[in-house]
Amino acid sequence: MKPDSLIFDMDGTLWDAVDTYAYSWTQVLQEMGIIDKPLTKQDIQGYMGMEAKQIYKVMFPELPEETIEQIYQNIIVKTDELLPKMGGNIYLDVLEGIEQLSRKYKLFMLSNCQKGSIRDFMIYTQTKQYFCDYIEYGSNHQPKHINMKTLIDRYNLKAPMYIGDTDSDRKQSDLAYVPFVFASWGFGTTDSYAHKFDSMKELTEYFMSL
Repeated sequence: MKPDSLIFDMDGTLWDAVDTYAYSWTQVLQEMGIIDKPLTKQDIQGYMGMEAKQIYKVMFPELPEETIEQIYQNIIVKTDELLPKMGGNIYLDVLEGIEQLSRKYKLFMLSNCQKGSIRDFMIYTQTKQYFCDYIEYGSNHQPKHINMKTLIDRYNLKAPMYIGDTDSDRKQSDLAYVPFVFASWGFGTTDSYAHKFDSMKELTEYFMSL
């Protein structure tokens, strides 16, 4: 079935902001006395795609729940301060592709990021006008498949597709019965997908030709 809507993941699909995340996390964790040396992109890239709060539980399994919650809240504030200014590396042809696709499809964003990060992405990239809506894990602490169903119900979507870069994205799409489009230029890998594209240009040309 021809899609009527495209739902995009953010990190690893539209941009790479891991350097900014590493910097903001370092600021918080050093101020809290939890780490004594800066985090690097290599330190945290493997956590991209996980639900935001779960990342800190995995990184610091010895810390009590209340400390994890404080880390989470502090990083929300710090990232919200830095992300609109520092931004990330926007993947090639993403901005052009989003603008073109918005002429033909309803576009949405859905990410496991903390509350405010999609808004910050849209501020940095000036793309808010191209998206109908978005949901972040940090806004309701629900997994992606639940949030996909929320968007489907809210906008009466008949044939959405989810575009992401990890096997976790694929699994969440399967749970929501939404075809998964694999953006192979991102952070992860998967062997299961409805479509696979090696560039945003290739993806855009395909969907614009339908």
